[in-house]
Amino acid sequence: MRAFSYERVSSPAQAVNAASRTPDARFIAGGTNLLDLMKLEIETPAHLIDVNGLGFDRIEPTREGGLRIGALVRNTDLAADARVRRDYGVLSRALLAGASAQLRNKATTAGNLLQRTRCPYFYDTNQACNKRKPGSGCAAMGGISRQLAVVGASDACIATHPSDMAVAMRALDATIETIRPGGVRRTIPIADFHKLPGATPQVENALAPGELITSVTLPPPVGGKHIYQKVHDRASYAFALVSVAAIVQRDGTGRVALGGVAPKPWRLESADAQMPRGASAVAAALFAGARPTGQNEFKLTLAERTLDAVLTEARS
Repeated sequence: MRAFSYERVSSPAQAVNAASRTPDARFIAGGTNLLDLMKLEIETPAHLIDVNGLGFDRIEPTREGGLRIGALVRNTDLAADARVRRDYGVLSRALLAGASAQLRNKATTAGNLLQRTRCPYFYDTNQACNKRKPGSGCAAMGGISRQLAVVGASDACIATHPSDMAVAMRALDATIETIRPGGVRRTIPIADFHKLPGATPQVENALAPGELITSVTLPPPVGGKHIYQKVHDRASYAFALVSVAAIVQRDGTGRVALGGVAPKPWRLESADAQMPRGASAVAAALFAGARPTGQNEFKLTLAERTLDAVLTEARS
């Protein structure tokens, strides 16, 4: 790990101002992903800004009838919250499907959204990776790609986004609230937050330099049956080959988002419209234009079968 400086901040303004005046600064809270990347010298921040003292650790109702989740709410606390379990069950289930209990106790809401890919070529600094070193190439293209993206990828990158929580939040149409240097605040729909790789896979989200996530807001509950189904190689502490976050109404309508198949949580409203027609129609819409490799083409069938299982459970 390379040497770095460190400071604790006590206000959002202090945090973003510190980030704007210090080159190569990073915010840190739980650090469950960042510290691992620093040990491997994939991330090499010159300065860490500890934001744990900002008080963003509460879950509060909004005037519109939804919930505002502070950026520092730990994954364990979010999954266990009675309002989340009652009204946003898909989110609670997704959180409990991710990582281990120890990591959930440390990991934060904002950090979960910002975690970086677990592509093995991103983690191996001896391999070419456009996400880690732009312009160096993508070793995954001709390498082991079983875990990687089948849709939404590009010629520059086929990595997947690892979060379970973000998939559920995409199904829920969450919004992300931030503050920038100078005190400017903005709201980003989760559909626009994570970026597809295109020619710039190193640009993973919509945050500007020094911009800090303060909270995530869920809209009023939509009702229906909430299901999160994750298919992975072992029973615990494994990233998804395919995951399905679904909210299904009595008439068969609803919404669905997938994890493990794309560089961002994968949801298309055109696919939502196909839900009354069944899993095959939904999968056809979700995977239009898919470009699987020979090693991960099975994900297309696996996703359709998982969707079918989810929709069958919703009807029971």
